[in-house]
This record gives sequence, structure tokens and C-alpha cells, in this order.
Amino acid sequence: MPIAVDIDVMLARRKMSVGELAERVGITPANLAVLKNGRAKAVRFTTLAALCEVLDCQPGDLLRYEPDHAPAEPATNPA
Repeated sequence: MPIAVDIDVMLARRKMSVGELAERVGITPANLAVLKNGRAKAVRFTTLAALCEVLDCQPGDLLRYEPDHAPAEPATNPA
């Protein structure tokens, strides 16, 4: 999936455990693990907002786009 989740990075910066974050955000540790391990298919904006509030960060600190493949090389003219 081209969306990478960096919750681990923010947890380390905030010196916070997964269990503490889950409790403060109001989701189960299992659901947080699915999200942080990149296995989630979607995230609710309310959950994203709660993560940002607890971790004192912006959504872009938690999510980033990584293309699955490199862009195609432009065709060259053999002239």
C-alpha cells in the first residue's frame, strides 16, 4: 500500500507505549497495532484527530505517501 504509517516514530519521540496511546486515544491496542503496522484499509478522521491531539503532531507526521513503483522513464528518441 502506498500509504506508510509512522506512529512508531512518534511513539518513540514522545516516549509513549502502544498501550498508553491506545488508552488515551480510546481505541483497543489491537486496532492501534493494525493501524501502526500498515494493515489498516482506512482510518476515521476522528481517530486520526485523536492520535494527533495525544501525540501533539500533524497528520503528515503520522502518514506519508510512498509509491509502490518508480515512475516510468520517458521514452527516448533513437535519432
